[in-house]
Amino acid sequence: MNPLSLISNDELRVVPGSPARPDDAALLDAYSTAVTGAVERVSPSVVHIEVRNGASGRRGQRDGTGSGFIFSPDGLTLTNSHVVHGAKRLEVALPDGRRTPATLVGDDPDTDLAVIRVAADEVHPAAFGDSSHLRPGQLVVAIGSPYGFQASVTAGVVSALGRSLRARSGRLMDNIIQTDAALNPGNSGGPLVNSQGEVIGVNTAVILPAQGLCFAIPANTARFVVSQLLREGRIRRAWLGIGGQNIELSRRTGRVSGLSADRGVLVLHIEPGSPAAAAGVREGDVIVEFDSHPVTNVDDLHRLLTSEAIAQSSHLTVLRRTERAVLSVTPVESPTHEA
Repeated sequence: MNPLSLISNDELRVVPGSPARPDDAALLDAYSTAVTGAVERVSPSVVHIEVRNGASGRRGQRDGTGSGFIFSPDGLTLTNSHVVHGAKRLEVALPDGRRTPATLVGDDPDTDLAVIRVAADEVHPAAFGDSSHLRPGQLVVAIGSPYGFQASVTAGVVSALGRSLRARSGRLMDNIIQTDAALNPGNSGGPLVNSQGEVIGVNTAVILPAQGLCFAIPANTARFVVSQLLREGRIRRAWLGIGGQNIELSRRTGRVSGLSADRGVLVLHIEPGSPAAAAGVREGDVIVEFDSHPVTNVDDLHRLLTSEAIAQSSHLTVLRRTERAVLSVTPVESPTHEA
């Protein structure tokens, strides 16, 4: 008698080296189906971007490359600012083999996003998803052109949400997606998509030589930036006209001043004719609040200086030596990437 005939199916166990059970095979097929399905939906939208800054612009001369994805039927394409910023000439390779010039529509170094327009018809726009619904552990797929290898696919999971990453302009980008989907130089600007093939992030950075530490800008941030770039050609931010640095306050100073935090921004420079100068801000003041919101560092101040603050009278709370003063300031639109 076969001894296995005395054992029920429920009691069978798989030992190392034995064939996978049917349900294990189904899980593998489901994973492959999810990845291949997502790739089939979004890959016709992904482009390879070549940047030329030389005056000659001869074919073969490239100063940089990156990735991007078409998101509208008229060829609007999203990529990273650091891919196209300052470019004199852009050329795009489409998935079907066509090569076409592209023009810059808008660029925002503070969020590392840019919109270009591809001069091509019969394109396949990708669809944006809702990045607010992402969860750690969720399957994600990245598509791009690492080292020029066009339409390369990697897959992984959302490693964490709500990370912060500093843009090349110096501003801090918040709510960044961390993923372990492998990225390399050239992936910048390519889409990070969910299992439905919806773009939920724009790949932007990888920490070298670390492995599995890659980052993407959330799709919801990208949609907001795109709308502003298409409307204004830029992102409008408020400006005070100061230069400062983070400073730690003594416990006694915080206690005497009634502050909830023990940090602030020390004013080192004031632009002549700026809103800060008009408000009476002085070098040596320590900014601790803006419109009742705590300011513990320069990044806090940047977050508060949004477009809504432009031309609006606001209260700026500073510590001047041992005294606390509340100044009335009216920010204007920022001409640079400063506070």
